[in-house]
Amino acid sequence: MACICMPSETVLAEALAQNLGSAQASLSLKVMGETCNINLDDGSFAGSMKTCLSALLDEVGMANITALGHRVVHGGETFIAPTLLDDTVIAQIESLSHLAPLHNPSNLLGIRASMKQLPHVPHIAVFDTAFHHAMPAYASFYAVPYDWYTEHGVRRYGFHGTSHHYVGEQAGQRLERAFHRCHLITVHLGNGCSATAISGGKSIDTTMGMTPLEGLVMGTRSGDIDPAILAFIAKKTGDSLTSITHTLNHDSGLLGISGLSNDMRCLLDAAKEGHQRAALAIDVFCYRLAKHIASLAVALESIDAIVFTGGIGENASVIRAQTIAHLSCFGVSLDEDKNKQHGHHSNGFIHGAKSAMAVLVIPTNEEVMIARYVNTVLTEEVTT
Repeated sequence: MACICMPSETVLAEALAQNLGSAQASLSLKVMGETCNINLDDGSFAGSMKTCLSALLDEVGMANITALGHRVVHGGETFIAPTLLDDTVIAQIESLSHLAPLHNPSNLLGIRASMKQLPHVPHIAVFDTAFHHAMPAYASFYAVPYDWYTEHGVRRYGFHGTSHHYVGEQAGQRLERAFHRCHLITVHLGNGCSATAISGGKSIDTTMGMTPLEGLVMGTRSGDIDPAILAFIAKKTGDSLTSITHTLNHDSGLLGISGLSNDMRCLLDAAKEGHQRAALAIDVFCYRLAKHIASLAVALESIDAIVFTGGIGENASVIRAQTIAHLSCFGVSLDEDKNKQHGHHSNGFIHGAKSAMAVLVIPTNEEVMIARYVNTVLTEEVTT
């Protein structure tokens, strides 16, 4: 949670609740570069939200808060832009919870807690799926019975939209090209991972689907698998579909292959020490990532740049190098030194001199992007 002064985009204060639901629950508060940690007596989600917001308000003053932006994971087909929250909108978000049962209910808890503390300022929902709403039908439909879509909303929605939009705009600036004229593949790699093809300032294809489980190998999520595996495992083990789906979301991906960790830093260290399953997890992660990047090229007329972001994308030079090595058929290559420096001294550019396209590392900033969306809604409200 952050307080951001607009339009200067100055971050005044940040609060992060950690280890919720445990005795180690704490709040990290950062103000003007100074950080302090506060124990949370109430480590519940609602209690932590209240404490986070109160701590920020104490620093910046309630009178200086003009609006709150809330990240909501799934907007379905209903919400394709940042939306002013009211009882009707909240009810509609709640009705979409079946599409994101792990995310939307907790998002709503945060919204309700914040609206209770600050009832007199506008509250605006920003949806992870909204940036992807313009995907063409051939990219968003599954080859399943059409009434699954009309009756149940089964289609590809995409996620991480705020991050992909932010780094896409930043890439345009660094390429000295208008965002709507850029052809980009943005790659968000954290515990959750996705890649997106951007053209005309819009997402035209992405790797996540109806849920965040589809696509790339992730920290604990499997990404793409043969769907028949679910019935196969159910028959072999007697596990329920709910249990198997939980395993695919929480016990698979890097953790499932390595048996060690979902943290890429841990796996890279273990692989150096000869841990074979850690090395295998990394190999699968990079190969599958390169394979998806290559498939997204089909959506673009050309590729101006591949952009890495997120905790892994920004900091794991080995992962970037191994992934780009799989894409040599595209004529893309890295400058070894710039890659090892994460592009810090080259305005984010890490590609080699003879590379057929640019490769960049750009830190994401979803909080600032949410603030931009909120500012846009407020401006529209004033002008209308």
